[in-house]
Amino acid sequence: MVLDLLLIGLAITVYPLPILAFVLVVSAPRGVWKGLAFILAWLACLVTVIAIVLLVTDGQPPPPRSPPSTAVLALKLALGLGLIVYSEHRRRRRRRRSAAAVGGTADGNPKTSRSSITSRTDEATVWSAASLAVLLQPWGMVSLAATTVVEADLSHSASFLALLGFCVLATSSLLAMELYTVFAPERAHVALANLRAWLDRHKDPAIVVTCLVLGLWIVGRSLYQLTA
Repeated sequence: MVLDLLLIGLAITVYPLPILAFVLVVSAPRGVWKGLAFILAWLACLVTVIAIVLLVTDGQPPPPRSPPSTAVLALKLALGLGLIVYSEHRRRRRRRRSAAAVGGTADGNPKTSRSSITSRTDEATVWSAASLAVLLQPWGMVSLAATTVVEADLSHSASFLALLGFCVLATSSLLAMELYTVFAPERAHVALANLRAWLDRHKDPAIVVTCLVLGLWIVGRSLYQLTA
């Protein structure tokens, strides 16, 4: 359980779309407060999912090879396969966009689009920032975490530490940007602008690699546990 949660938490914290949204939020007027609202809503989603799973299982993992245990592993396998399919979908869509750009058929002006997004972010309220965190949560990966939390045994303190570590790890990139903005706002502004530019160019490959690697890991682990 611990290793799976570690990898899922790592995949969540490096997932480009929430990071890009958070950069826009924290760079807006009153960005520190909006960023805090984003982080609190983000954490609330993770804690709520974990709490629901623990309430259902009563803090005790199902016995190995039991129908509930097999069903959870089958669901985990399906979610892993879903990540692989999504990774391939993003890869093909990126290839089509690249081909369209080379052929001169790409629609829209990227600079105008980015300017429009920035303008809407500047006008967003604290509540809008919190809602954005909920919408951009990578729910497929969070669902994978939920199927892993089923294995948690609350009679052991190690399970509490693993769950706490998962929440902290899955939020670590957002926390780092928020703290950087609070304690070094001028340097953070430059660094976040550079990060945003990099993500604009590389977010699709990053999504493809993150989803593919995590999906392959989950599929391999699930098949092994189902057949061992």
